[in-house]
Amino acid sequence: MVRKRRSEPPGESQDTNSGQGGGAEHQGAYQQGRGRGGQGPQGPYQGQGGQPQGGRGWGPRGMMTPQQYPAAPLGQPQQGRGSQQQKTPRGPAPSQRGGLSGPSLTPTPELHQATQAPQQPGVAMQPPTPYEVVHAESTFGSSSNQPVHEAMAQLSLQKAEPVQVAPASSKSMRFPLRPGKGSSGIRCIVKANHFFAELPDKDLHQYDVTITPEVTSRSVNRAVMAQLVKLYKVSHLGKRLPAYDGRKSLYTAGPLPFVSKDFKITLLDEDDGSGSARREREFKVAIKFASRADLHHLGLFLQGRQADAPQEALQVLDIVLRELPTSRYTPVGRSFYDPNLGQRQPLGDGLESWRGFYQSIRPTQMGLSLNIDMSSTAFIEPLPVIDFVTQLLNRDVSARPLSDSDRVKIKKALRGVKVEVTHRGNMRRKYRISGLTSQATRELNFPVDERGTLKSVVEYFRETYGFAIQHVQWPCLQVGNTQRPNYLPMEVCKIVEGQRYSKRLNERQITALLKVTCQRPQDRERDILKTVAHNNYDNDDYAKEFGIKISQKLASVEARILPPPWLKYHDTGREKDCLPQVGQWNMMNKKMVNGGRVANWICINFARNVQDNTARTFCHELAQMCNISGMAFNPDPVLPPLSGRPEHVERVLKARFHDAMTRLQPHKKELDLLIVILPDNNGSLYGDLKRICETDLGIVSQCCLTKHVFKMSKQYLANVALKINVKVGGRNTVLRDAISRRIPNVSDVPTIIFGADVTHPHPGEDSSPSIAAVVASQDWPEITKYAGLVCAQAHRQELIQDLFKEWQDPNKGKMSGGMIKELLISFRRATGQKPQRIIFYRDGVSEGQFYQVLLYELDAIRKACASLESNYQPPVTFVVVQKRHHTRLFANNHQDRNSTDRSGNILPGTVVDSKICHPTEFDFYLCSHAGIQGTSRPAHYHVLWDENKFQADALQSLTNNLCYTYARCTRSVSIVPPAYYAHLAAFRARFYMEPDTSDSGSMTSGAAGRGGMLQQQQQQQQQGGRTTRVPGANAAVRPLPALKENVKRVIPSISTSSSQSLNAGDEEIPEFDRFDAFSDDQIEDPDSKRNTDVDDVKNYVETEYESFTFVESPNGSMFWIPKVPTNVKPVRNSVVSSLEEGYAMYRRYAGMAGFETRLSTIKRCPDRSISSRYMLCNKAGKSNYRSNKSIDDDDGGIIKRSSSELYFIL
Repeated sequence: MVRKRRSEPPGESQDTNSGQGGGAEHQGAYQQGRGRGGQGPQGPYQGQGGQPQGGRGWGPRGMMTPQQYPAAPLGQPQQGRGSQQQKTPRGPAPSQRGGLSGPSLTPTPELHQATQAPQQPGVAMQPPTPYEVVHAESTFGSSSNQPVHEAMAQLSLQKAEPVQVAPASSKSMRFPLRPGKGSSGIRCIVKANHFFAELPDKDLHQYDVTITPEVTSRSVNRAVMAQLVKLYKVSHLGKRLPAYDGRKSLYTAGPLPFVSKDFKITLLDEDDGSGSARREREFKVAIKFASRADLHHLGLFLQGRQADAPQEALQVLDIVLRELPTSRYTPVGRSFYDPNLGQRQPLGDGLESWRGFYQSIRPTQMGLSLNIDMSSTAFIEPLPVIDFVTQLLNRDVSARPLSDSDRVKIKKALRGVKVEVTHRGNMRRKYRISGLTSQATRELNFPVDERGTLKSVVEYFRETYGFAIQHVQWPCLQVGNTQRPNYLPMEVCKIVEGQRYSKRLNERQITALLKVTCQRPQDRERDILKTVAHNNYDNDDYAKEFGIKISQKLASVEARILPPPWLKYHDTGREKDCLPQVGQWNMMNKKMVNGGRVANWICINFARNVQDNTARTFCHELAQMCNISGMAFNPDPVLPPLSGRPEHVERVLKARFHDAMTRLQPHKKELDLLIVILPDNNGSLYGDLKRICETDLGIVSQCCLTKHVFKMSKQYLANVALKINVKVGGRNTVLRDAISRRIPNVSDVPTIIFGADVTHPHPGEDSSPSIAAVVASQDWPEITKYAGLVCAQAHRQELIQDLFKEWQDPNKGKMSGGMIKELLISFRRATGQKPQRIIFYRDGVSEGQFYQVLLYELDAIRKACASLESNYQPPVTFVVVQKRHHTRLFANNHQDRNSTDRSGNILPGTVVDSKICHPTEFDFYLCSHAGIQGTSRPAHYHVLWDENKFQADALQSLTNNLCYTYARCTRSVSIVPPAYYAHLAAFRARFYMEPDTSDSGSMTSGAAGRGGMLQQQQQQQQQGGRTTRVPGANAAVRPLPALKENVKRVIPSISTSSSQSLNAGDEEIPEFDRFDAFSDDQIEDPDSKRNTDVDDVKNYVETEYESFTFVESPNGSMFWIPKVPTNVKPVRNSVVSSLEEGYAMYRRYAGMAGFETRLSTIKRCPDRSISSRYMLCNKAGKSNYRSNKSIDDDDGGIIKRSSSELYFIL
């Protein structure tokens, strides 16, 4: 600790240059979210918008697909909340709710409020009519050898109100106001870890501080300021006790008696015990008045009478309340830690956990609130360096010399760590480690005089300190700078206490830390109250100086418990419907609503303690469970289970895959599934296996740990069956309200629900890219299937760069694409309809990034929609999902078993939208899941944009109900599934980029997506051969590796220039829909390519599939007409549809009970509500394909003409 010895009296000064820039970091979140600059002219999509009402559309034509469940007619008015608002046109949006728009060349994106066309009651929505082929201005994923003409046409739009354009400044924007509080559910009272803070009645002043010479250490700055206050509080500071942020700003409760003043402060270095004179350091401190923090406007904001929160005032209060704990404890971010706040717990490898608390002042509906929560983090144990290294390497280090990998591991762990020497008696001088010597200690020599006389380190320590170095084979620690390094043997150094470990923890350390932090709700509540009492805010000198009073009681908050939704299962099961109880249910007596098919599979066992007969028995039980659950799972594998060594994973996988395909290829079959048995502790094996399977071999895999193989419990097998089913295109369950069209703001018009997230590299990985993921629903009205995209972007870039992209192609001109556009197109293909409403759940955004993310990403959504069709602007609701907050909710009475689940947590479905929420904006806390252990953390949902005019009950119920549709388990999950899927998909993609960095095989997994656009090399050629770069990045982002086509054909997705498809996986990654590789570049434009290729396809289909014939429309487009079977009397003699419609119809019904998997005939649809239509049915067989055609037989026949890349799906 630096201490002062003497100080000189201050000198008066009016230096106008002192403290410049001191207020820059106090501009607040509103300044941070200003977007990208000035405002340009209106964008290409500016103007009218509305709901598409049938007619022509973009993408492959698709008819209104009949549903497999009883449902109201498509045009029938829907009952329930939210339906009325669709019946009348909306007026102009308020200017503050407008947005920024403009062409891509202007730096600032412009957003606008889309206008929703009125819904006509009682008028059935007609299927789209066949479209004319038009030339697309820009098409994403087009072929590299010829232009692609995207099939688009005009929407029939009703007259819409003019769009209001918002100003360019984010400060002039307002997030949506709360549309009233919700009323659904059972009312109750819960307690929150928020403590009421009385707003002070003080005149707050801010002063800029400049300390010369400038130092980067906040602790030194604070020492300087503490000494200044100690000396001059009475004489020069007017008896004020200022609060200091440790950098550039000083705050006082009232003015100081000067405008600007200079002080001189002398500090002494900490006593190192040597008895010698301590070094003096002189500092000049310039304090200059900057501004007044207006608490009046903070009061208006809390009352809802002012739109923007005065961030400066909030920051002052936060700094004031942090002053005392900062002087007592070790601050880390907004948390404070100390070994005396709780028992230290070893984490292994030289680390230990310290207990602490989080503290933050927040504006809420009840006024100012102090949020207090318990926290733990990892610190480096204050061990001798020798002991630390022994723990780190987990072996007796004296047994053998250090290897190169050992040296790297030690250097990485110790770099930047502060140590103190122990060989000089009471003298404990401290140094910071900069590295390790490349030579062993016994080989190190250094010059001792000007003549260059050398002396060894071993000899020097023996002669100078009488210390005999024992570990002479070890390297020395290098301290100081690299120009004049000092060498310290490890055995004379001890790690200084109180150093936080900020690097990545391994799996064992994470597990140990979770055990420490896992507290039952009642225990956590007790510790929080103890912390508040210990902090004693009533006697805090700084709080009293500024007039802040903190309540000692938890806030009591009104809450509601939303009911769980009814779930629909297959009618052949004993239980067709299910009502979850306390957030969970099971598969007993139920069958998957759409069972998938696994005909050809193999098993590889990498666990040495699992015998072949055990592996066979496990696979047999798993196959049986899949069949019981509703799948069509062949009980016999293609080859018997094979055992392999983990270190030979690539060789084993490739050899077994080759053996299996040798058997299957003569029969035109493919491998549907690989079951893998892994050791419980498998290191990087899991990630390596997924990377090889999905980017090299093209196999969908399901991994199982050894401990589960031995137990072979029915519950585990049922859970694995759920995962396998969604991997092969099945669907486990759907919301009953969805299939009966009773979900407000979703069931009335085709609605697509997006989820998006960005995951960043672990601390210490300075060059790794961030991974962005976007998923979107691919069915409507069920909203249970999702397709996903992932892409790599610049290091720690939070804005998703590939949502929309434009580039100039040398041959085709201006092109466009991106993740939003591709997912909109895939929704169109999957459902046959254009999305007429967008709901976008965005995960991982902090409050300071709200404006920035909204401006950038909503602008990208607008541009993606406009690139598909002129005036196509479906209304958007943009919701941020936050899990990394510190609000906890506790039962009002922990002994009341009717208000808690088995873990003691609040019941799933508990929603809070009052008191602790935002004073005016539309946000709420929702605990949608049942607790297992520890204290449940509710998800916080904050609506940043709402053109769909959601009522509170509608959005809260939708979000809660969606949490029951997570495809991989029979439990409701903690955040809305699309956001959950995006988070896990982004995390999973890192296996492809960093296959050797994972420490655990229990990481989230997934199989790669299906789809197939152009490969990245092709698109780089389209973009002029340039490498994809993220704006602002200094170097090219390494692209994700391409997935194999076999995998893409089984699991859904689409790829972009720097994005790679991803889909559901083993442990937690959710389901995505299964659809074929069918992109715009693979759909030939009939007008541009009329040759024998089309005739070949016509002749082939009529020969092999006698149920179909081809005709041509007057404009040259080709359609198919199903031949009516003789045993079916038609209602209409012919149903003329496009090839794409045929595919969409087949997708809808493939996998249902009563239908096989190969398409060849037509039958009447059994659903009476759509009895006027025909549907595609299936008949086994038909595998005698021509040798000059490449056929994928899984989904009924993708006819691929290898010479022309012409694709048709029947």
